Amino acid sequence: MFRGDEVSRDKKQIFPHTYAFLFSILLIAWVATYFITPGEFQRVINKETGQTAVVEGTYRIIDSNPTHIFDVFKAIPLGMEDAAKIIFYIFIVGGVFGIIRATGVIEAGIDRLMARMAGRERLLVPGFMVLFSVGGFSFGMAEETIIFVPIGIAIARAAGFDAVTGTAMITLGAASGFIGGMMNPFTVGVAQEIAEVPLFTGFFFRLCVYIVILAIGMWYVSRYAFKVKKDPSNSVIFDLEKKDDGAADIPPIRDRHYLVFSVVGIGLVINMYGVMKWEWFLTELTASFIVIGVIAGVVGKLSFNKIFDAFVEGAKAMTFGALMVGFARAILIVLEEGHVVDTIIYSMANLIQGMPKTYTAIGMFFVQSLLNFFIPAGPAQAATTMPIMVPVSDLTGMSRQVAVLAFQYGDAITNSIIPTSSALMGYLAVAGIPYERWVRFVWKLILVWMVVAIIALIVAAMIGLR
Repeated sequence: MFRGDEVSRDKKQIFPHTYAFLFSILLIAWVATYFITPGEFQRVINKETGQTAVVEGTYRIIDSNPTHIFDVFKAIPLGMEDAAKIIFYIFIVGGVFGIIRATGVIEAGIDRLMARMAGRERLLVPGFMVLFSVGGFSFGMAEETIIFVPIGIAIARAAGFDAVTGTAMITLGAASGFIGGMMNPFTVGVAQEIAEVPLFTGFFFRLCVYIVILAIGMWYVSRYAFKVKKDPSNSVIFDLEKKDDGAADIPPIRDRHYLVFSVVGIGLVINMYGVMKWEWFLTELTASFIVIGVIAGVVGKLSFNKIFDAFVEGAKAMTFGALMVGFARAILIVLEEGHVVDTIIYSMANLIQGMPKTYTAIGMFFVQSLLNFFIPAGPAQAATTMPIMVPVSDLTGMSRQVAVLAFQYGDAITNSIIPTSSALMGYLAVAGIPYERWVRFVWKLILVWMVVAIIALIVAAMIGLR
């Protein structure tokens, strides 16, 4: 993992320190509360689903209530408090991975895998991306990728790639599926329910777009990976990348390692089942990982003291990045306390009213992409914006299914680059990749994905997708 102080000492760095970048956005948000007219929508709670939805046509201007400078600093601990579940999830995941790694199973397993993959490294990136994309389109895999990132990084480094490749083949794989969203209950399911569109209709159209998105993602990450393998200086984190310690420290694989593999594998399967069938989320997943870590340490023949020493060391490595999640959440708190988020939503919705349906679809996509910065949680964004976007689509004669698509792509694509995404900040924390370095790597892919989404929306609007 990388240390935060290494980032701050990088004299060649063009971008500001990650925390300086986030704090600058926080200050901009604070200044915006003095210039943006405050307003609010009425909201109602759906008794059946428990979702809070905006009542269309109820926006009203309210008295100005700009936040004060001290509120900016208060927003940081409030952001930590508000994002506590994801922050502690990151710490726990790091601690559990520390226990698993202390058993020697990671190094031994990677050594065995790379021996089998010799000469076939080109299959690594596509294979992992396809695998994790299934989790993305089936149950909205996002924060759940965090536990897999250290494993992906270790495998990537063993293949001669870098930490960015290992992170990307896990997280951008899941993101590709999340964008596809064919069976994602948290975005497509919620949006279709609000729009009164039959659940998971438009499956084949979404499947076709997903295949294109995934193929582009695999090509992009693979191309970067082999550029790094050919010349390590091509890595966006070349100056920070952990050097290969050599094979001398790799232990031979033993029976206890197979037991640890089994514990981790069974635990992850239970977690996936829990997410899909028992509605598990961060609290349950965090508790489950603690169980996995303790059992893995015991079967890996670590003493109790060693188990918790390893846990603390693993958690410590997460500190620099885990706290970024709270800083990112502070930005939203300042905007919410200034009562300007609803004004931003209302203004953006007005911009696209009266456009031809093709342009309306594209306008909705850009509006949702911008709003995703302020409301990065998919279900919350759907509940906030779909009650507004559905009447707009009806007025222009555009299919409601297309409005759902515009939300889906607007919500999903930018999740891999916006600093207010808790999933992004979470896996960058685990990987130890500075946010600005990740942006340098991923921005071109995001632009290409956005072009694909725009083309898909134009086609969907033209054929009247239902």
